[in-house]
Amino acid sequence: MQSKRQRPTKEELAAAGGRTLPDIIAPNLKVLFSGINPGLYTAVVGHHFARPGNRFWPTLHAAGFTPRLYLPEEERRLLNLGLGITNIVDRATANAAELSATELKEGAFKLEEKVMGYQPQVLAFLGISAYRVAFGKATAGIGMQEQTIGNTKLWVLPNPSGLNAHFPPRKLAEVYQELRLFVDSL
Repeated sequence: MQSKRQRPTKEELAAAGGRTLPDIIAPNLKVLFSGINPGLYTAVVGHHFARPGNRFWPTLHAAGFTPRLYLPEEERRLLNLGLGITNIVDRATANAAELSATELKEGAFKLEEKVMGYQPQVLAFLGISAYRVAFGKATAGIGMQEQTIGNTKLWVLPNPSGLNAHFPPRKLAEVYQELRLFVDSL
């Protein structure tokens, strides 16, 4: 299935700063994936992880979360698989470096409230640096965390951005698969 969307113009991208996207969420999900915040491209097209080069969708498929490669436009189909998407901070920026530590901490508080209401089995953060700042866990590593939110387990995964050179596609898929195997065992 090919995407028909056209690339946003510079003007559209510039106007997208501060926009928000609706969560893809429902009660009692297996995994609620939490990005850091939407990028401008994502805000313009209106779908999570939509920027070309972002490896979220290919990684979900390679790790066995989805039966095939989904397009960002199919994000709502994740709910049928017990998966959802949210963000620590709702507002779109050109890059996550534009977010302050205070904003990340405030976002973590709102995210905790959301998790208490929806109660996913696992909340998976896509980005260790943002997780460390948002939750005050300076030494946190990739994988399951000791901390929980109610009965929800916390898991940190590498950011799927194409800019994350520390995790090439195969390694990224292996780390995400560890979460999928854990969830399958619950």
